[in-house]
Amino acid sequence: MATPRKILTVFGTRPEAIKLFPLVHALADDPRFESRVCISAQHREMLDQVLDIAGIVPDHDLDLMTPGQTLDALTARALVEIGAVLDEEKPDWVVVQGDTTTVMAGALAAYYRKIPVCHVEAGLRSGDIYHPWPEEVNRRVVGGFAALHCAPTETAREALLRENVDRENVHVTGNTVIDALQWVTARIAQEPSLACGLADLEARFAGKRIIGMTSHRRENFGEGMQNIANAVKDIASRDGVAVIFPVHLNPNVRAVMNEQLAGLDNVALIEPLDYPHFARLLDISHMMLTDSGGVQEEAPALGKPVLVMRETTERPEGVEAGTAKLVGTDTDTIVRETNRLLDDDAAYAAMARAHNPFGDGRSAARIADLLASA
Repeated sequence: MATPRKILTVFGTRPEAIKLFPLVHALADDPRFESRVCISAQHREMLDQVLDIAGIVPDHDLDLMTPGQTLDALTARALVEIGAVLDEEKPDWVVVQGDTTTVMAGALAAYYRKIPVCHVEAGLRSGDIYHPWPEEVNRRVVGGFAALHCAPTETAREALLRENVDRENVHVTGNTVIDALQWVTARIAQEPSLACGLADLEARFAGKRIIGMTSHRRENFGEGMQNIANAVKDIASRDGVAVIFPVHLNPNVRAVMNEQLAGLDNVALIEPLDYPHFARLLDISHMMLTDSGGVQEEAPALGKPVLVMRETTERPEGVEAGTAKLVGTDTDTIVRETNRLLDDDAAYAAMARAHNPFGDGRSAARIADLLASA
């Protein structure tokens, strides 16, 4: 039997962990591979929650974050420390996912050592280097030298081909976030206690249409965050509507939301949710308001319309399919579009029933096969 290929999977944030744990599981269960995991802990608490539920124990935990750390300081530290792990492990491939600073630094460290990089969720482009910032550039950097591009959709594949990436290195695999959502939904069905922590809120808001909410984008800090808070305040004043908002740990988010929304009867500001509870929030919500990328993919898998509080999206497939709509951060626009979905049953049904373009739950297996044959 051939010697197993050593794969080092590098990630650092909660969204990366969610989208990579199905692949880590697939690699660990496959005799074709020796699977190793390195985390930067760019998110600490939220990352650990996902690792715990997914049963993943990292082989290397760099714990890179320090209070007030700048992007350039984080990038430099990640590049050096991930490089040291690569020198120790000497993997055959490095796998990264998406668009974080960890992704860019991890891929660049591999490139410096001529280790081929597999980029999961490759080819997403907004067309604006400052929206999302710095994620748009992080993706483009990795797209310039990855040896294997796992594009989630045909649109992402076409974006890479327009950038002259060798078409033989680009494969449409679907998005592993759907694998993850199906996995955690099945776990909750087997063990309801994994996601029972929202029961009190479900009882408190019984009979109301719940709007699930997330907001954390760096480019929305300041005026955008104030506008979003004002919109939520207006929306929650309606009878029969409630907002559940797991508030991101970043103080640029927390300060604004606590000042504007704390104490409102129909708004629940809660701590960030672990992955099973977030899946439960998606399930009980009538619709989602978000500036997150992943929610644009996850919510449609459960038939939930998504209003995206950003000016651009690197996931245009959802907008084109009708599962998501860009509404920006203008207060009046957010309120108007939310009310439209609350008041117009046909408009709501059109979004809720639209085909989710992001995957079928078999993406991790496809990527594993590509790594075995590359």
